[in-house]
Formats: sequence, structure tokens, C-alpha cells
Amino acid sequence: MKTNDLVTLLASRAPAVDRRGPARRFALAWVAGLGGALLLMILLLGVRPDIGEAVRVPTFWFRLVYASAIATAALWVTSRLARPGVRVGGAWAVLATPVALGWVAMAWVLAHAAPGTHLPLILGHTWRVCPVLIAVLAMPAFVAMLWAVRGMAPVRPRLAGAAVGLLAGATGTVAYCLHCPEMAPPFWSTWYLLGMLIPAALGILAGPRALRW
Repeated sequence: MKTNDLVTLLASRAPAVDRRGPARRFALAWVAGLGGALLLMILLLGVRPDIGEAVRVPTFWFRLVYASAIATAALWVTSRLARPGVRVGGAWAVLATPVALGWVAMAWVLAHAAPGTHLPLILGHTWRVCPVLIAVLAMPAFVAMLWAVRGMAPVRPRLAGAAVGLLAGATGTVAYCLHCPEMAPPFWSTWYLLGMLIPAALGILAGPRALRW
């Protein structure tokens, strides 16, 4: 049998590629991670008791949109890094946009704050535990998204691991917003971001092993 005939025979017997498979895999992993984060938040921390009043305050939604926007952009970056030969391109700028807007909001609030209130606005009352709690809530999404990316073919495992960690951190932050009493932009644009960067750093360390194929 000639080589061309063999290639044609093998190609004709190959099963059709499910183009929606990767999207379903990522969606399943993210939903599972968010569900796990919400469950951990309820079991370990609890929903803030004044949630009914909090949802009427605009800054409650600002910080929720902040975390959700980072999660959405990080999911886009992660999905591109999971496939060889796909450039991230403008997704980096999209990912940086909510972070930059958070810093702009912090600068605006601090610029209009009374003297002597700047440090309290940044530290709040829970700065010591906030990043750690976010990192803990991120773990279900971290494990689930590592599973999703491992099933693809990432060729930059450290960078892909960092994107997975950032996505997990942002997912954990979305759940944490339902518990956290801190509403000031200087607080959440600082400590929420640090909480997201903890699993991102963990992803850099775990990527070469966890995403090896």
C-alpha cells in the first residue's frame, strides 16, 4: 500500500472532532469551581448577615463586577494558553483593564478622602485574613481548572498555571464578595488582588508538573 493511500485510509476512519468539547470542559470545570467556592464560603465563613442591605449599595456591585471581570478575562487567557499555537494577544489587555480600573477607583477615593483616613481605607478591618481566605476559596476552582487545562495541550505550563491560578483566585473572590464586609475601593482593589495572586503564584509552581502531557 502506498503512503498516500494509507494516509487516506486512516483519515477516513478517524472519528469526527468534537469542536465544542473544549468549551464544555472549561465550562464544567469553572461551574464546579464556583460551586465549590460558594459552598466553602457558606460552610467556613457564612453569607454576611446584612446582605439584604448591602446589595443596595453601589460599591457592593462594583467589587463583584471587578472580580467577575477578572475571572472572565482570565478564563479567556487560560483557554488560549491551553491550546498550542494559539496566541493570547489582546486578551492580556482585557485582563489588565479591570485591575487598572480598580486602581483608578482607589486613587479617586483616596484623593477625596479626609486627611488621616487613607491608611484605614486601604487596610479596612480584615486585611490580615482577606487574601488568605480568598486563596482558600479558590482551591476548588484551582483543582477543577487544572483538570480542564491538563486535558488540552498547553506548551507553556508555567504561564498556563499562572492563568489557572488567577482564574481560580478571581472565582474565589466572587464567592468571597458575599461574605466580606469591606466595601471601600482602596481595600478591595488591593487585598482582593493579592488574594488572587496567591493561587496564581501557586499555579506557576504547579504548572510544570500538573500540566505535563
